[in-house]
Amino acid sequence: MSQFIDYPPVSDRQLGFFIDSSRCSGCKACQVACKDKNNLEVGRRFRRIYEVKGGGFIPTGQGGMANNVYAYTLSISCNHCKDPVCTKNCPTTAMHKRPGDGIVRVNTDKCVGCGYCAWSCPYGAPQLNAQTGQMSKCDFCIDLQAVGEQPVCVATCPLGAIKFGPVDELRAKYGSLCDVQGLPDSALTHPNLVIKPHQGAEKGSQ
Repeated sequence: MSQFIDYPPVSDRQLGFFIDSSRCSGCKACQVACKDKNNLEVGRRFRRIYEVKGGGFIPTGQGGMANNVYAYTLSISCNHCKDPVCTKNCPTTAMHKRPGDGIVRVNTDKCVGCGYCAWSCPYGAPQLNAQTGQMSKCDFCIDLQAVGEQPVCVATCPLGAIKFGPVDELRAKYGSLCDVQGLPDSALTHPNLVIKPHQGAEKGSQ
């Protein structure tokens, strides 16, 4: 088992991510940097790039066809939700939401690797560390934040498509949208996530 380090809260307000999907090129630099920083084996990814596509050609009723095809990429990790179901279903309280910054973490001193958190999370954030037999997930690079650095995904994105900070500030600046094509309904867990949608990404736009 790995020793759990309980870093002090890095903020007195809930932290969240802003993802500018309209800028994301799908280069996967954030995903690779996260894997390298956390020394993740093949198949375990704390940040994932989803490729979302759909739509088609719709008859206009006037003998022609209208194009509503869409395709875009979306960078998603743990959303450190306001109402995380992973913490509710953890039988040992290993999965917990910290006071202050609201980061959801796994206390490896308590985790027994039962997997209930992974089965519960609609975003697939908790993942099994096969080497330790315990669950693991994005911890918002709390070790980097503790020394004044940015999460590695934020620092690595070449297009500046990922930002972080107190989620109330992100929502004031970028809006509150987090329901887009390819993601579960935000009402399930109330993710601390703001998304600027790519063309065709907003639910109900098709």
